[in-house]
Amino acid sequence: MDLKELLGEELYNQVMEKAGDNKLAVVSDGSYIPKEKFDAVNKEKNDYKKSLGERDQQLEDLKTKATGNEELQNKIQQLQDDNQKLKDDYESQIQQQQFDYALKDALGNAKARNPKAIKALLDTENIKLDGNKLLGLDDQLKTIKESDPYLFEEDQTEQQQQKPSFSTGQHSSESNMDAFAKTLLGKE
Repeated sequence: MDLKELLGEELYNQVMEKAGDNKLAVVSDGSYIPKEKFDAVNKEKNDYKKSLGERDQQLEDLKTKATGNEELQNKIQQLQDDNQKLKDDYESQIQQQQFDYALKDALGNAKARNPKAIKALLDTENIKLDGNKLLGLDDQLKTIKESDPYLFEEDQTEQQQQKPSFSTGQHSSESNMDAFAKTLLGKE
């Protein structure tokens, strides 16, 4: 639901007038990450990269200084292999997180009522992250929407067409109430 639908036309125009050039967004779908948390995770990632680079450099320096000692050379090689494995694991974890965030965002944009249930129905092995786009997701979502439409929110136009209409009836004016009271009391 966007801000205009949430507030209504008149209130939306007032808010936009007060906001000016500032951007506003409705973030109740859980996709918002506070800047402090993002900065902390980003700093931690950069610190890991820096420390991993420093370790690799130290091992390389040690390897050049330890020429002639076979046992030390083997230990250094093992440490370098371990560092490379840790680096590869970390990068694959980052890629998986990016994939998960992109999938969560795409399911939110598709108006999924229960993203976890829809994710369980998806064949994630056939969905690939290409930049910010998920390749292969649209076809799977279309199939799920056809087989299980209750998992997705309906468009506003469809909801408005399906709503029953009710009439409110007529409210009596004060003079009609007085006439009714007199009739009940037997006074005319």
